[in-house]
Formats: sequence, structure tokens, C-alpha cells
Amino acid sequence: MKGRLRIAMAVALSLSVATPLVAEVVGGGPAGAASSTTIPAPPGLPSFYSVPKPLPRTFGQLIKSQVAQQQPLSNATSYQVMYTGVGPKGKSVAVTGLVVVPNGTAPAGGWPVVAWGHGTNGMADTCAPSLQSDGAIPGLSNLIDAGYAVVSSDYQGEGTPGIMPYIVGAAAAGDTIRIVSAAHFIPGVSLSNQYVVWGHSEGGQTAMFSLYGSDYYTNIADTNLQEVGVVAGAPPALFAALYNFLVTSPYDYYLLMVAGSYKSYYGNAAAPVPAIMSKTGKKLLPVLDQGCSAYVKSAVNAAVAAVPGKTFADFVTTNPYSVPAWKTLLDSNDPAQFTTPSSVPLLMIQGSSDAQIPAALGRYLQTHECNIGQQSQRWEYSGQSHAGVISPSYNDMLTWIGDRFAGGTLPDSYVPTAGGDANITVTQTNC
Repeated sequence: MKGRLRIAMAVALSLSVATPLVAEVVGGGPAGAASSTTIPAPPGLPSFYSVPKPLPRTFGQLIKSQVAQQQPLSNATSYQVMYTGVGPKGKSVAVTGLVVVPNGTAPAGGWPVVAWGHGTNGMADTCAPSLQSDGAIPGLSNLIDAGYAVVSSDYQGEGTPGIMPYIVGAAAAGDTIRIVSAAHFIPGVSLSNQYVVWGHSEGGQTAMFSLYGSDYYTNIADTNLQEVGVVAGAPPALFAALYNFLVTSPYDYYLLMVAGSYKSYYGNAAAPVPAIMSKTGKKLLPVLDQGCSAYVKSAVNAAVAAVPGKTFADFVTTNPYSVPAWKTLLDSNDPAQFTTPSSVPLLMIQGSSDAQIPAALGRYLQTHECNIGQQSQRWEYSGQSHAGVISPSYNDMLTWIGDRFAGGTLPDSYVPTAGGDANITVTQTNC
């Protein structure tokens, strides 16, 4: 973890919601804090999502956990957890998530941990992936079969007070690392101190920020964590170019999510929405706390349809990069901002036909990583879409992750096969 750049803030994208879990509370934090008041669970969510006050002052500390009544796998045990994260201005906040641990006897040193960073799914409480029995974790059974424990943060604001700080890279990365810490305090669970962060889309940005942050280990409950690898799938980066692409794309509503997120997280002065958005655009901000991605997209499309001849681009009155305050925030959340390499190896994965994050931006980001001296590998899968690349790259990624836990040489000599699909060509770049 040495030689890492202290970081500012960042970016993100991905999934959705389903059946709530019901379970029995089985554990607390390593040094549980007495609660004098309780913030009730958000409407429609189980009582587990109520937040005790005051919160512990140590980050990554387990507040409470429960065994899920609905278990997605017969060979693993799923837990919902609540733990402490770092909110705006460094304050302690409650964060929820899911921890899935293989059944049986753990290997010497405990189960190695894969920390999943979810993609764009919305920003409201009901979007919390831990409300689903499998946490919406791609290929969860494959990870368990490979002998890994899996942790997945909802990110602060999903399932807990406030709205999720979308595309604030430091917040999501911090939440992802701190759930690794919290999972070590679940009663009866034996986990290794070694972990790999894997995320896709918004989670790809989360993964990139986990690579370069030393602040995440300050005042953390488990001080022995060791990140041994990072897998970033289709990470959003190079935001100036990405903005120009998204504003006229079917994913233009992502920009509304970023505007509302930054306003909530950084405050009105630091993120002045009136400087970049029309009154009609600003009136859409409340929908961010009312539903998940599909709901937000529908609301934006309806607002656009109500004004004949207009597009969402007409609601954005000014390119945010021409407004100094917004440029500062966006640059600080761009994975391409980092100029000091990490000692932790990086793998980036993307489809060549990605319609949300252009593959050309991914290639440029890999060039940037090489230029700063980062040990980095990138696999681009021909003809694959933004999310479609996950399936053909999955076994290749598992091999790379296994090599990291085994302490394999770098760059990894493994040649990706796209699951044996002869119709897919994988282009590799290493540095």
C-alpha cells in the first residue's frame, strides 16, 4: 500500500433491485457503540436498514450484521451488514452491503476476498443491491466455487440516509475497501487480509480509485488489509470527452445523476447547478431520490417529450468544463487525474462495441497508466457491449485474480480466451 497518491474525489455506473432479505441480527462491531437514538429504515425497507446513533468513530467498523433468510447459494452463507464509512467533510456515516462466505473450513489464513463495486443502478434507498438475495453480483456462484469470499457495498446513500454520491470516486472506493474491513468482524467468519477489488462501469471507476487511495486506511478498524489486485471493467474516465459523448446519447440522464450527486455531496457553492442547467433541468433533480435508473431515465425522457423540438442537451445550458467550479470537481473524480503509480497491479477489461463508455477512451486511459509507470494490463473483447463483455471475459478475469492471490509474476502471462469463443478476438496491451 506504500507510495500511493492521496486522493480527492471521483466518478461511477450499473445494476438494480429485487426481493428484500429478512434475517436475524447475529453480530455487532469490534467495539460496538451504544445507541441513544435510531434513524428509522427508509420507507419500504426492512428494519435492518435503521441506523443507530451515535455512530462509531472508527471507519470500516461493523455496526451490525444478519444472516439472510433467503440464501442464493447452497454452498455459501450470505450476510447483510451495516458498517461505518466516510461521508462529506469526513463525517462517519452508515453504509450497508452484502457479504457472501463459502461454507466449510476456510483455508489457512482465511478465505481470500473479492470486493465487487456495483455499476450505475440509481441513487435512491430502494436501489441498494443488498436488498437482492445475491446482491446483483455477476457470477457470484463462480466466485464462491473458486474459493473466494465476496463483499459488495451498496455505497453510502443507497439504503441509508441521503442520496448516493454518484461518480464520487473516493466515496465509493472508500466504501468498498471499508466493507472488507467490516466483514472481518462478522462472528464466525474467517477471512484473509488479502483482497482484490473488481468493479464494472461506475464500479470500474470505484476500482480505479481504490488503486490510488491511501486515505482509505486511515482510522480503519482492520489495519492489516492488503490489496493485491484491481480489475476495472469499462471504467468511466477522461470526463471532458465523455461528457461530449453522453450529452447527446441515450444515456444523457447520467449527467442529471452527476449534477444531483455533486450538489448533494459537495454542496451548492462547490457544485452550482444553476450555472450549468436550465430551470426545467433543475426541476428533475428530485426524481433521483424517488427511484432507480429506469425511473430516472423515464422521468428525463418524459420531461424532454413535454417540450417539442428539445433534447436533454437543451436542459444543459453550459458545458460544465467551462465553469471553473465544475471543472475542478470533475477533474478530481477522473481516474486519468492520477500521476503517481500504485504498487498494486491493474487489469482493465472492455468491449470494443461499448455504447456507454467508448472503447477509445479506455485505450487512452491505458496509455496514461503506462505513461505514469503503473503496472497495467488491458483486454479489449471484439464486438462486445458495455455489459455484454462481462460474460466472455469472466473466466479470463478469474484466472488473473487467482494469479494475484498466488503471487504470480507480472505482467501476467495468461492469454485470455473469451471462454473459447472463436468469434471474439481479445486485444491485449501490457505495461
